[in-house]
Parts: sequence; structure tokens; C-alpha cells
Amino acid sequence: MARPKQRIDIQAAFVLHQYPYKETSRLLDVFSRDHGRVMMVARGAQRPGSQLRSILLSFQPVLLSWFGVGELKTLHSADWQGGIPQLTGLPLLCGFYLNELLLRLLPRDEPHAMLFASYFEAIRALSHLPADGAGVEPVLREFERILLDEMGYGADWRYCADRPVEAAQRYSFDPTMGVIPVQAHLPQYDGKALLAFAEGDYASVAVQGKLLMRQAFAAILGDSPLHTRQLLIDLQKL
Repeated sequence: MARPKQRIDIQAAFVLHQYPYKETSRLLDVFSRDHGRVMMVARGAQRPGSQLRSILLSFQPVLLSWFGVGELKTLHSADWQGGIPQLTGLPLLCGFYLNELLLRLLPRDEPHAMLFASYFEAIRALSHLPADGAGVEPVLREFERILLDEMGYGADWRYCADRPVEAAQRYSFDPTMGVIPVQAHLPQYDGKALLAFAEGDYASVAVQGKLLMRQAFAAILGDSPLHTRQLLIDLQKL
């Protein structure tokens, strides 16, 4: 007896990545509000004149319906929601950076509603920034911090072991232990910066906040660095 085809209707989502599949279809890796990352096939999306081609865009909110019980679902319908200007310039590259983080770290078919809301807000914020990228740092730091928390790698930046962080002291950070006393072989951070970071004041600790998140994600990503992060680093050297 055939298994019933599970149907999901009208689910808020973003397309993280897509590529050609067979002759006329496309494979989509989407991030949905209630079902997390889902892989699905959009049949006929590559045909000339297909309406799906103008709907399934990166960084645009869509409502998707799909069915299927295996790892690869089948897209049933897609509706563009609008409301977010297209990303350009450095904000566009930052958007690809967020997508690459999700593609590398987020398991499939695992709901993360809070993370979805954070991604939505990050894309919305990036879309209102100038092409030169002024103001991107706080947007990236907020999303990175929430992603770490959702993946179980978050830390309480206000405490070193069981003692409160002191603004006038310096500390190190170990991804497996959190904030620790200064270690010569690890980067050092001002207590004031850690406390500001804990309060979400990313703008005032831009340099140390970036280093802190880079260190945290390096421990998770291992020897496979993010392509978009390297592009961002290269752009800053120009």
C-alpha cells in the first residue's frame, strides 16, 4: 500500500540556494518558518516563461506549499510576498554569507522559528542599507549570535566561569568553555566589550565583536572556511 503524500500548505520561507535539476526543473534548498531547511524540486521552473522563475528569488519572502515524505519534496505552489527591496553591493554579499552559514550549519527538517524570524529581520535590515555596506556589522553580529544559540554553541558573555565579567579586566574566549581568564595563545577581549556585546551593543565593539564571532564559528566549521567570509575579508583589504 502506497504511503500518503504529506502536504504542507502556505509556509513562509526563503530560498537559500537553487540549481538546475534534469532538463526543466530546479532543486531548491529553502529555509521555512515551521519546518526548517527543506530540499524540494520545482518542476518546470526552468521552462521559458515559467512564473516560478520570477518568484523563487534569493532574499525574497515567499509562501510555499509542497508535498512528499522522503528527503526530496515536490513544490506545489509558490507566492511572492514582497516588501523587501533587492539587496545590492556589500549587503548582497552579506546576505550570501548568512545563507552559507545556514546551509553549512542548519540540519534539514528541523524547525527553528526564532532563527527564521532573525533571518527575516536581518535580510530586511540589509535591504535598507547603502550599497557600500555602512551599518552591516550590527546586523551580522545579531544574526550570528542567535544562530550560535540555536545550534547550542552560545555563551553567556557576562560571566567568566561563575564570576561576573568586569569591565576593566581582559579575558579570552574558548568555544567549548565560553569566556575564560586570559590565555596567551588565544585572542584577548576587553571586559567592557564583552558586556556591551552581551547587551546587543554591537556598533561600539565592532572589531572585537567580529573577532569573537569569527573565533566561535571557526571552531564549528573546522578546516572548511566559508567562501563568502573570505570574499568579505578580501574586499576589506582593497
